[in-house]
Amino acid sequence: MRYSILLPFGPNRPEQVVPFANLVRWTPAERLWQGQGLVLESHHLASWLAGIGIRVPMGFGVSLMPFRSPFHAAVEARSVALTTGHPVVAGFGPGAASLQESLLGKPYASPLRASREYVSIVRGLLEGTHVDLAGEYHSVSASLFRTPAPPVSVGLGVLRERMAALAGEVADTAITWMGSAQYLGETLIPAARGARRTLPEPLKVTAIVPVALSGPDRKADDLAAAACGSHARLPHYQATLRRAGIEVRGEPEDGARLIDGGVFLYGSAREIHERLDAYRAAGVDEVVLNATGVGLVHGPQAAARDLLRILEALPGPASAGADAEHPGAGGDQP
Repeated sequence: MRYSILLPFGPNRPEQVVPFANLVRWTPAERLWQGQGLVLESHHLASWLAGIGIRVPMGFGVSLMPFRSPFHAAVEARSVALTTGHPVVAGFGPGAASLQESLLGKPYASPLRASREYVSIVRGLLEGTHVDLAGEYHSVSASLFRTPAPPVSVGLGVLRERMAALAGEVADTAITWMGSAQYLGETLIPAARGARRTLPEPLKVTAIVPVALSGPDRKADDLAAAACGSHARLPHYQATLRRAGIEVRGEPEDGARLIDGGVFLYGSAREIHERLDAYRAAGVDEVVLNATGVGLVHGPQAAARDLLRILEALPGPASAGADAEHPGAGGDQP
């Protein structure tokens, strides 16, 4: 199982991201993941880092479909691959119904159909084919200008079984969020890998997992609520968590429920790795360490220190750090 990191806050200056990109350069972390940028656009931020010489593999989990057409999404994803020189994982999701209505005038009547059309168009364009698709939500008759580029894997954000099955059909990667290892192993991964798949490569599964190291100045419940609370107040996340046996109501007590349910991992670096092993056993290919709770409560520097300590504690050969000499970005190491 591979390990990556999620940018644990929404930056308003690109320089703030440098320490986290350097964690990917200098530790066993494979990729820097970003969610949907609402101040600094995520793809622009990746290209800014490349422009100052910090070129690392990027993942986007997930970019929200109402923000851009599938053609624009394919151009942006390939642009990041070209500017960084690394493969990209471009994950997409329909977002909350309230967001869809705000940006599109009304929510998708069928998020599954909208996602199928969107991902199919993006994959086809990135494969270099001329895509002709007249869908209910997304239509295109176009192709991208051909140019050699590192590969872009197309992902789909997955919360429940039907979206997992769709990812198993049409996506390269299923990207899970706020799912316990048990829920993934018993529900989502069987649904995804049991789908009728026509793509040549097997489906990959990436799990974005909120984590925090324990400490005398920390309250686990507060960190869990900070990491997951904004999502736990949304109806579709509450419905998902109920399927996993976790009842959340947008209350302060939700933090404890998320910890007890295995959604938020809190403890020493060793304890966190022991719990992450359950994701490996469930069939996850890549875990993305999400220290957002720490970043929001204790600041980005504390989040960077947590990520570094967890990555340094990786068991086995992956924990043998990177080279001692690292070019560029002087003074930006966390």
